[in-house]
Amino acid sequence: AAPGRRVGLITNDQSSGLADTRILEHAGFPVREITGGCFCCRFNSLMEAASHLTREAAPDVLLAEPVGSCTDLKATVSYPLRRLYGDDFTVAPFSVRVDATRAARVLGLETGRRFSPKVQYIYEKQLEEADFIVVNKVDAVEGTRVRELESFLEQRYPQARIFAVSARDGVGLRPWFSAVLESADHGRADLPIDYDMYADGEALLGWLNATIDIAGPAFDANEWLCDLVGDIQQRLRARSVEIAHLKMTLTSPDASDELAVVQTTRTDAPPQASYSFQESIASGELIVNLRAEGDPDLLSAVARAALTAQAEAAGVRATITHEEHFRPSRPVPTHRLVMS
Repeated sequence: AAPGRRVGLITNDQSSGLADTRILEHAGFPVREITGGCFCCRFNSLMEAASHLTREAAPDVLLAEPVGSCTDLKATVSYPLRRLYGDDFTVAPFSVRVDATRAARVLGLETGRRFSPKVQYIYEKQLEEADFIVVNKVDAVEGTRVRELESFLEQRYPQARIFAVSARDGVGLRPWFSAVLESADHGRADLPIDYDMYADGEALLGWLNATIDIAGPAFDANEWLCDLVGDIQQRLRARSVEIAHLKMTLTSPDASDELAVVQTTRTDAPPQASYSFQESIASGELIVNLRAEGDPDLLSAVARAALTAQAEAAGVRATITHEEHFRPSRPVPTHRLVMS
């Protein structure tokens, strides 16, 4: 948006109540949310969202982020877009963004907590079909390790152009953005994929989305959110459950123009606050999005136990007004157009 382009965003998840949507709305961007399945299985909803944003916001660029556990998106989204709607949209090369530390562990460059083989199968398929692999959070990794990871990715995935960035600091973003805007997707959609393995891998992941009303005396919500994320991490770590991502947003009528956001992308990664309140608050609405390789009932029990403990510690009341926890169903794409 900095050079003056109008940007519209489309968020996507298996269920409703997305922290990402709340964050983007707070930042002032036009955004549409697609729930109930990935873009590949909700292709018509994707097009409806794009059409709505085009009518209402007239964006120069649409950014659409699919569910993080999905793959085969070149054949089920990018290529169908080009074939069916090529007169309406220019489809950019497909970017796959990875956490630098997670990637190093998945690819065997360093030790640490990892997902099971079927979940890692999905992760590696995502890299295999990428036009651009964007290594994020390089600010949290030594420079030599970043270069080692870049070199490994270049050798293992020669079809992809590699970018090293820090979304937090802005480092490296401009070359990636320029490459996205200056080129179009003309590449193949021929990913060899075992849909049974893919479905099994997704079924190992647990989903939890919850909305909670917080009320009580004034408290430091920024510190409280970090404590809550840390408590959930500790409880899952004790059960050997690996987090894919845990995001929380908190809004409050006491600070209507502010937002608190805390997130983490691994069970052993420290919570990161990207937005904070300036003052204490007395009430608010909390959104929790948790994705982890574990039983959904366990994720719900752990989140509830941590919420109860942290609410008692802060002397506030926490009332769950909405909760969904489940395993994703087998992906059934609307289209799957293969080209070589």
